[in-house]
Amino acid sequence: MMTSADAYAACSELARSHYENFPVGRLVPKRLRPHVHAVYAFARVSDDIADEGYADPRLPKPTTALPREERLAQLRAYREEFRRWMDGADDDSPHGWIFLPLRMTIRQFDLPTSLFYDLLSAFEQDIVKRRYANFTEVLDYCVRSANPVGRLVLLLHGYRDDQRFAWSDAICTALQLANFWQDVAVDLIKDRIYLPEDERRKFNVSEGQLFALDATPAYRELLRFQVERTQGIFDQGRPLAASLRGLLSLEISLTWHGGTTILKKIRRLNYDTLTRTPKLAKWNVPLLLVNALTNR
Repeated sequence: MMTSADAYAACSELARSHYENFPVGRLVPKRLRPHVHAVYAFARVSDDIADEGYADPRLPKPTTALPREERLAQLRAYREEFRRWMDGADDDSPHGWIFLPLRMTIRQFDLPTSLFYDLLSAFEQDIVKRRYANFTEVLDYCVRSANPVGRLVLLLHGYRDDQRFAWSDAICTALQLANFWQDVAVDLIKDRIYLPEDERRKFNVSEGQLFALDATPAYRELLRFQVERTQGIFDQGRPLAASLRGLLSLEISLTWHGGTTILKKIRRLNYDTLTRTPKLAKWNVPLLLVNALTNR
């Protein structure tokens, strides 16, 4: 079995090389990077088990999705492996290279394992749930899919107070929502619709229109409603960056400005995210950095 140093190094390599990776752990003190990467590896691998294989047009080599039952079985085996390692297992199990350093990080920083189980719960839901009846259901998903990541980052930096957790939850929820509204067409390829059913009915937007990629005026009004509500949630979390110290303050400010920039891009597309997908381009980064530095 590999040493803990080798295992941390493997997690860091994944964080640097994965195709969905934004520079993970760069804007944190060097002493914390291995721990951030261990948390990232846990989430990245479990998310890949749940979601890998869909013919996502943004991926360089689209593949065929595994059957739902097989992905569920793999994710549940991953959950059981995690549980055994947290209970003290020390063997050559498939993901020991993640769970060995993660267990050390969890113990060193007193991280609640419930946050990791929340993530696994959300990834499992992605396999079995394709429609959301209302916004409450969407928010429940965000609580488990996004908010734990922000809380873990705060905990690794020594912040444990409820106010910062609340601000972080708002930013993470808004980021997840912005991703949904940005990727409506991409999620349709996976037969997923995060737009709440009751709100689609209210705005007279049918599933047929969505799958036809028909950005009707009604669809644009529905997206306008989602974007403005999401901006309000981002605004609830804005005080977080100013309450933090050092590089983490900058990272959170960049994250906030990056998420709200996606919303601005959706507005500039006149809320048509069925035929176009707004993205952050490389030329956006300097402006985001200026905004983060001057508006914290």
